[in-house]
Amino acid sequence: MGPGPPGAGYASWRDLPRPDRTGPAPRHLVGGDRRTAGADQRLASSPVRGGPAGAIALAGSGGGALALAFEPYAVLPLVVVGPTLFVLALDDASLRRSVVLGFVFGLSFQGLLLWWLTQSIGPAAWAAVVLVQAAWFGALGFVAYLTRRLPVASVWFGLAWVTAETARSTWPWGGLPWGRIGFAVLDTPWSGLLPVLGVAGTGVLLATVAAALADAVRLAGRARIRGLLGASLLLVLGLVPALGARSGQLDSSVVVAVVQGGVPGDGRQLAANHRQVTDNHALATMALARRVEQGATPRPDIVVWPENSTAVDPMRDGRARAAIESAVEAIGVPVVVGAMVDGPTPDTVLNQGIVWAGSGPSAATYTKHHPVPFGEYIPFRRYLGSISPRLAEIRRDMLPGTSVQPLDVDGTTVADAICFDVAYDDVIAAQVRNGAELVIVQTSNASFTGTAQLDQQFAMTRARALETQRAVAVASTNGITALIAPDGTVIERAPRERTAVLSARLPVSDDVTPAVRWETVPARIAVLLSLVGAVVGAWKLGAFRVLRRRTVGTTGRAQG
Repeated sequence: MGPGPPGAGYASWRDLPRPDRTGPAPRHLVGGDRRTAGADQRLASSPVRGGPAGAIALAGSGGGALALAFEPYAVLPLVVVGPTLFVLALDDASLRRSVVLGFVFGLSFQGLLLWWLTQSIGPAAWAAVVLVQAAWFGALGFVAYLTRRLPVASVWFGLAWVTAETARSTWPWGGLPWGRIGFAVLDTPWSGLLPVLGVAGTGVLLATVAAALADAVRLAGRARIRGLLGASLLLVLGLVPALGARSGQLDSSVVVAVVQGGVPGDGRQLAANHRQVTDNHALATMALARRVEQGATPRPDIVVWPENSTAVDPMRDGRARAAIESAVEAIGVPVVVGAMVDGPTPDTVLNQGIVWAGSGPSAATYTKHHPVPFGEYIPFRRYLGSISPRLAEIRRDMLPGTSVQPLDVDGTTVADAICFDVAYDDVIAAQVRNGAELVIVQTSNASFTGTAQLDQQFAMTRARALETQRAVAVASTNGITALIAPDGTVIERAPRERTAVLSARLPVSDDVTPAVRWETVPARIAVLLSLVGAVVGAWKLGAFRVLRRRTVGTTGRAQG
């Protein structure tokens, strides 16, 4: 069938047109030129060699490159190079191939990034998570196809990228936000974007830059120059927030101590050694108290124990309660204890941070918002609970918390986050907006000892410090335990897999950054605009006319 106007003679989605390689280039980042002018606006030779196989190799390489932008490698320029290779792979791809290329990109990216799941939970869990995450990148390829003919197509790609990040951070079962590119600006000149744009807004800018660079590679003449200028302009504008960054020197401060008790053996068998773990934290706190009495270290205002510092309910278990009370009495200040607390039914449990003062546990508690599916609870337990011996060890389902009120710890207002909570936008920012002056992160990570998960989570924690402009105290059972300044720099860090106590004076603040004020709004705007762009792009491609033509044809045959 010969060419025609969009939708005029296409029987199905498979027949929708590919980009015309001899016609005007797609409207790109700067200018949105509508002219049908000459060769300087036409596509250069295709960056994809080897046909479909070459495109798949390019997409896979892009995913692998992006994985290397994160810890433990942290080759930071690859956070732009990876998505750029993906956009280049999409060049001249059909709708179906765009989806496949997105899936391949996601497999490579998430497969390498989350390899630690094979070492901690098992290959089956790793494969399942990677497949789900890769499917969202397939959806990204779908939206990228629909929007690439729109004006400022690079911006549409940036919005679509963050929409995919938002989706995979939400579904299924709460999602998994690992590998959001906004986190990767840490330790770069563009880190000042985080307190202004947040992780989502920063991700839009980085993905837009990547798409603009891809235009600069695949387009010719003045269009190539405009692509380079557009990417350069965004990168330069991204430096502006850092110029006005404050020094982080504040008048008000508190002394915070974090305790890393350590886990016996290989560091992973916390449940089997939970009594010893609780005793380790109590003994380390009492040793700190002795140093305070000797004048070797200042008395802390707050002491933080990690998640799972007691794996039994200390309100009901006499031995755990006695260990905590001995430590609190010795140090003479409140201790924020990470405890597994019995839920409302025998088969449920709460993962909580409890403020424990000399008078006992207070009403100030934080409950983990984002329990890990198949790690802390079993979705559809009746059907899925027996698929793995590992799942049979999870006898109770962890219930999520919902409160965003910060903790009052002896007059200091503290935001708490437990383990994976730091990866989500709705935990720390909401508490800071409600008045938190300081952030604490309680994490166990014992199951991930010796894997890259520890470094990846710690990098996200540092990014949250920068985003909120709050000092962060991190307490872990086995590592990484550290004290972080409001600009994301590490003040002090404990050695891994041993008992350690860190103590330092940390600044407190009641200022609210734009990123905190807006919280999840940038991500929601990106999702809304991406949906609008996809609809408009589909209309411009004639997809609705294709569907209407097929519907009318089907109706006519049924009536006939």
